[in-house]
Amino acid sequence: MPQASWQKPVRVAFGQLGTEVINGPFEALALLTDRWPDMRGPHFVKARSVCRAALDGRRSPEEARQQFEEAVSEAQLHLN
Repeated sequence: MPQASWQKPVRVAFGQLGTEVINGPFEALALLTDRWPDMRGPHFVKARSVCRAALDGRRSPEEARQQFEEAVSEAQLHLN
Protein backbone atom coordinates (compact mmCIF):
# COMPACT_ATOMS: atom_id res chain seq x y z
CA MET A 1 0.00 0.00 0.00
CA PRO A 2 1.46 3.41 -0.95
CA GLN A 3 2.08 5.94 1.80
CA ALA A 4 -0.67 8.51 2.10
CA SER A 5 0.63 12.05 1.95
CA TRP A 6 -0.84 15.47 2.55
CA GLN A 7 -1.40 18.07 -0.14
CA LYS A 8 0.69 20.50 1.91
CA PRO A 9 3.30 19.50 4.53
CA VAL A 10 2.97 20.65 8.14
CA ARG A 11 5.94 22.37 9.77
CA VAL A 12 6.30 21.82 13.50
CA ALA A 13 8.62 24.09 15.50
CA PHE A 14 10.42 22.53 18.46
CA GLY A 15 12.12 25.76 19.55
CA GLN A 16 15.86 25.29 19.99
CA LEU A 17 15.58 21.72 18.67
CA GLY A 18 14.61 22.93 15.21
CA THR A 19 11.72 22.31 12.86
CA GLU A 20 10.21 19.07 11.57
CA VAL A 21 8.45 18.88 8.21
CA ILE A 22 5.66 16.31 8.33
CA ASN A 23 4.36 15.07 4.98
CA GLY A 24 1.59 12.66 5.93
CA PRO A 25 -0.17 10.60 8.60
CA PHE A 26 2.63 8.02 8.90
CA GLU A 27 5.22 10.70 9.76
CA ALA A 28 2.71 12.47 12.03
CA LEU A 29 1.98 9.26 13.93
CA ALA A 30 5.71 8.59 14.36
CA LEU A 31 6.21 12.11 15.74
CA LEU A 32 3.18 11.84 18.03
CA THR A 33 4.42 8.50 19.34
CA ASP A 34 8.15 9.13 19.68
CA ARG A 35 8.82 12.84 20.24
CA TRP A 36 5.66 14.52 21.46
CA PRO A 37 6.16 16.71 24.56
CA ASP A 38 2.69 16.26 26.12
CA MET A 39 0.89 12.96 25.59
CA ARG A 40 -2.26 13.85 27.53
CA GLY A 41 -4.27 16.41 25.61
CA PRO A 42 -7.53 15.59 23.85
CA HIS A 43 -6.25 16.85 20.49
CA PHE A 44 -3.15 14.66 20.83
CA VAL A 45 -5.32 11.58 21.46
CA LYS A 46 -7.65 12.38 18.56
CA ALA A 47 -4.76 13.11 16.18
CA ARG A 48 -3.18 9.74 16.95
CA SER A 49 -6.48 7.99 16.34
CA VAL A 50 -7.25 9.79 13.08
CA CYS A 51 -3.69 9.26 11.77
CA ARG A 52 -4.05 5.52 12.40
CA ALA A 53 -7.46 5.55 10.70
CA ALA A 54 -5.99 7.37 7.69
CA LEU A 55 -3.26 4.75 7.40
CA ASP A 56 -5.94 2.03 7.46
CA GLY A 57 -8.03 3.85 4.84
CA ARG A 58 -10.89 4.60 7.24
CA ARG A 59 -10.27 8.39 7.22
CA SER A 60 -8.76 10.69 4.63
CA PRO A 61 -5.18 11.94 4.89
CA GLU A 62 -6.50 15.52 4.99
CA GLU A 63 -8.70 14.72 8.01
CA ALA A 64 -5.55 13.44 9.71
CA ARG A 65 -3.71 16.62 8.76
CA GLN A 66 -6.42 18.78 10.31
CA GLN A 67 -6.36 16.81 13.57
CA PHE A 68 -2.56 16.84 13.62
CA GLU A 69 -2.57 20.63 13.27
CA GLU A 70 -4.97 20.81 16.24
CA ALA A 71 -2.53 18.72 18.30
CA VAL A 72 0.37 20.96 17.24
CA SER A 73 -1.58 24.00 18.41
CA GLU A 74 -2.56 22.29 21.67
CA ALA A 75 1.09 21.45 22.43
CA GLN A 76 2.15 25.02 21.51
CA LEU A 77 4.52 23.74 18.84
CA HIS A 78 3.65 26.64 16.59
CA LEU A 79 3.17 25.95 12.91
CA ASN A 80 5.69 27.69 10.69
